[in-house]
Amino acid sequence: MFPTDTVYGIAADAFSPLAVTMLLASKGRSRKMPPPVLIPRLNALDGLATDVPAEARRLAEAFWPGGLTLILHAQPSLDWDLGETKGTVALRIPADEIAQDLLTLTGPLAVSSANRTGHAAAQTAADAEAQLAESVEVYLEGGPRPAEGAEALASTIVDATVQPLRVVRQGAISLERLRGVVPGLLDVDGKAAEGEDAAETAVEAAVPEADAEAAVEPAAPEADAVPESAPRAAAPEPGSA
Repeated sequence: MFPTDTVYGIAADAFSPLAVTMLLASKGRSRKMPPPVLIPRLNALDGLATDVPAEARRLAEAFWPGGLTLILHAQPSLDWDLGETKGTVALRIPADEIAQDLLTLTGPLAVSSANRTGHAAAQTAADAEAQLAESVEVYLEGGPRPAEGAEALASTIVDATVQPLRVVRQGAISLERLRGVVPGLLDVDGKAAEGEDAAETAVEAAVPEADAEAAVEPAAPEADAVPESAPRAAAPEPGSA
């Protein structure tokens, strides 16, 4: 258990199925709610994810380290079992010196907020120990998280396994800031920015009637559809590290 830039997190070796199982058990969670993975640096992205869209890379470069989690297609060759991810992995680099130092020593860690499911996320090591007791082997104290006076916000989660990319949980990074990097990003309701809608309408109007059928094939998924490749269960629970 260690501090992150959001709240305290309970961590396990991402490549140890037993450790991940124990993490989920300590929180009272099932395999249907797989934990995200924290990484120490940007160059770990391609080692854990595949088919990373250019838009996702721009978001990572702009907001990592920080409060942004990206859901991506997991590398199929990796020997790990995070739960029922349906081939996805949620990745983030925390903006916390202690967390980054630990991740540099350990490598990628499966991490979830240090609390029992349904209870408030721990903001100190003492809070975490009161909930998790002996189910956690090591408690690393780093002072209050977030820092005193700061608002406790979970990371914003963006699903980068679909096109256009879509926010599936609003959090520390605002939609406005995200769209400053990726203007076509959909919000949590599957809606594009007003300017993007207008641009799309203009393009559709410019397509000659004779070519209309060809222009709309193949059909795009409905804006509010959630594809199987990006299950909601792969996203961390509210308040997660």
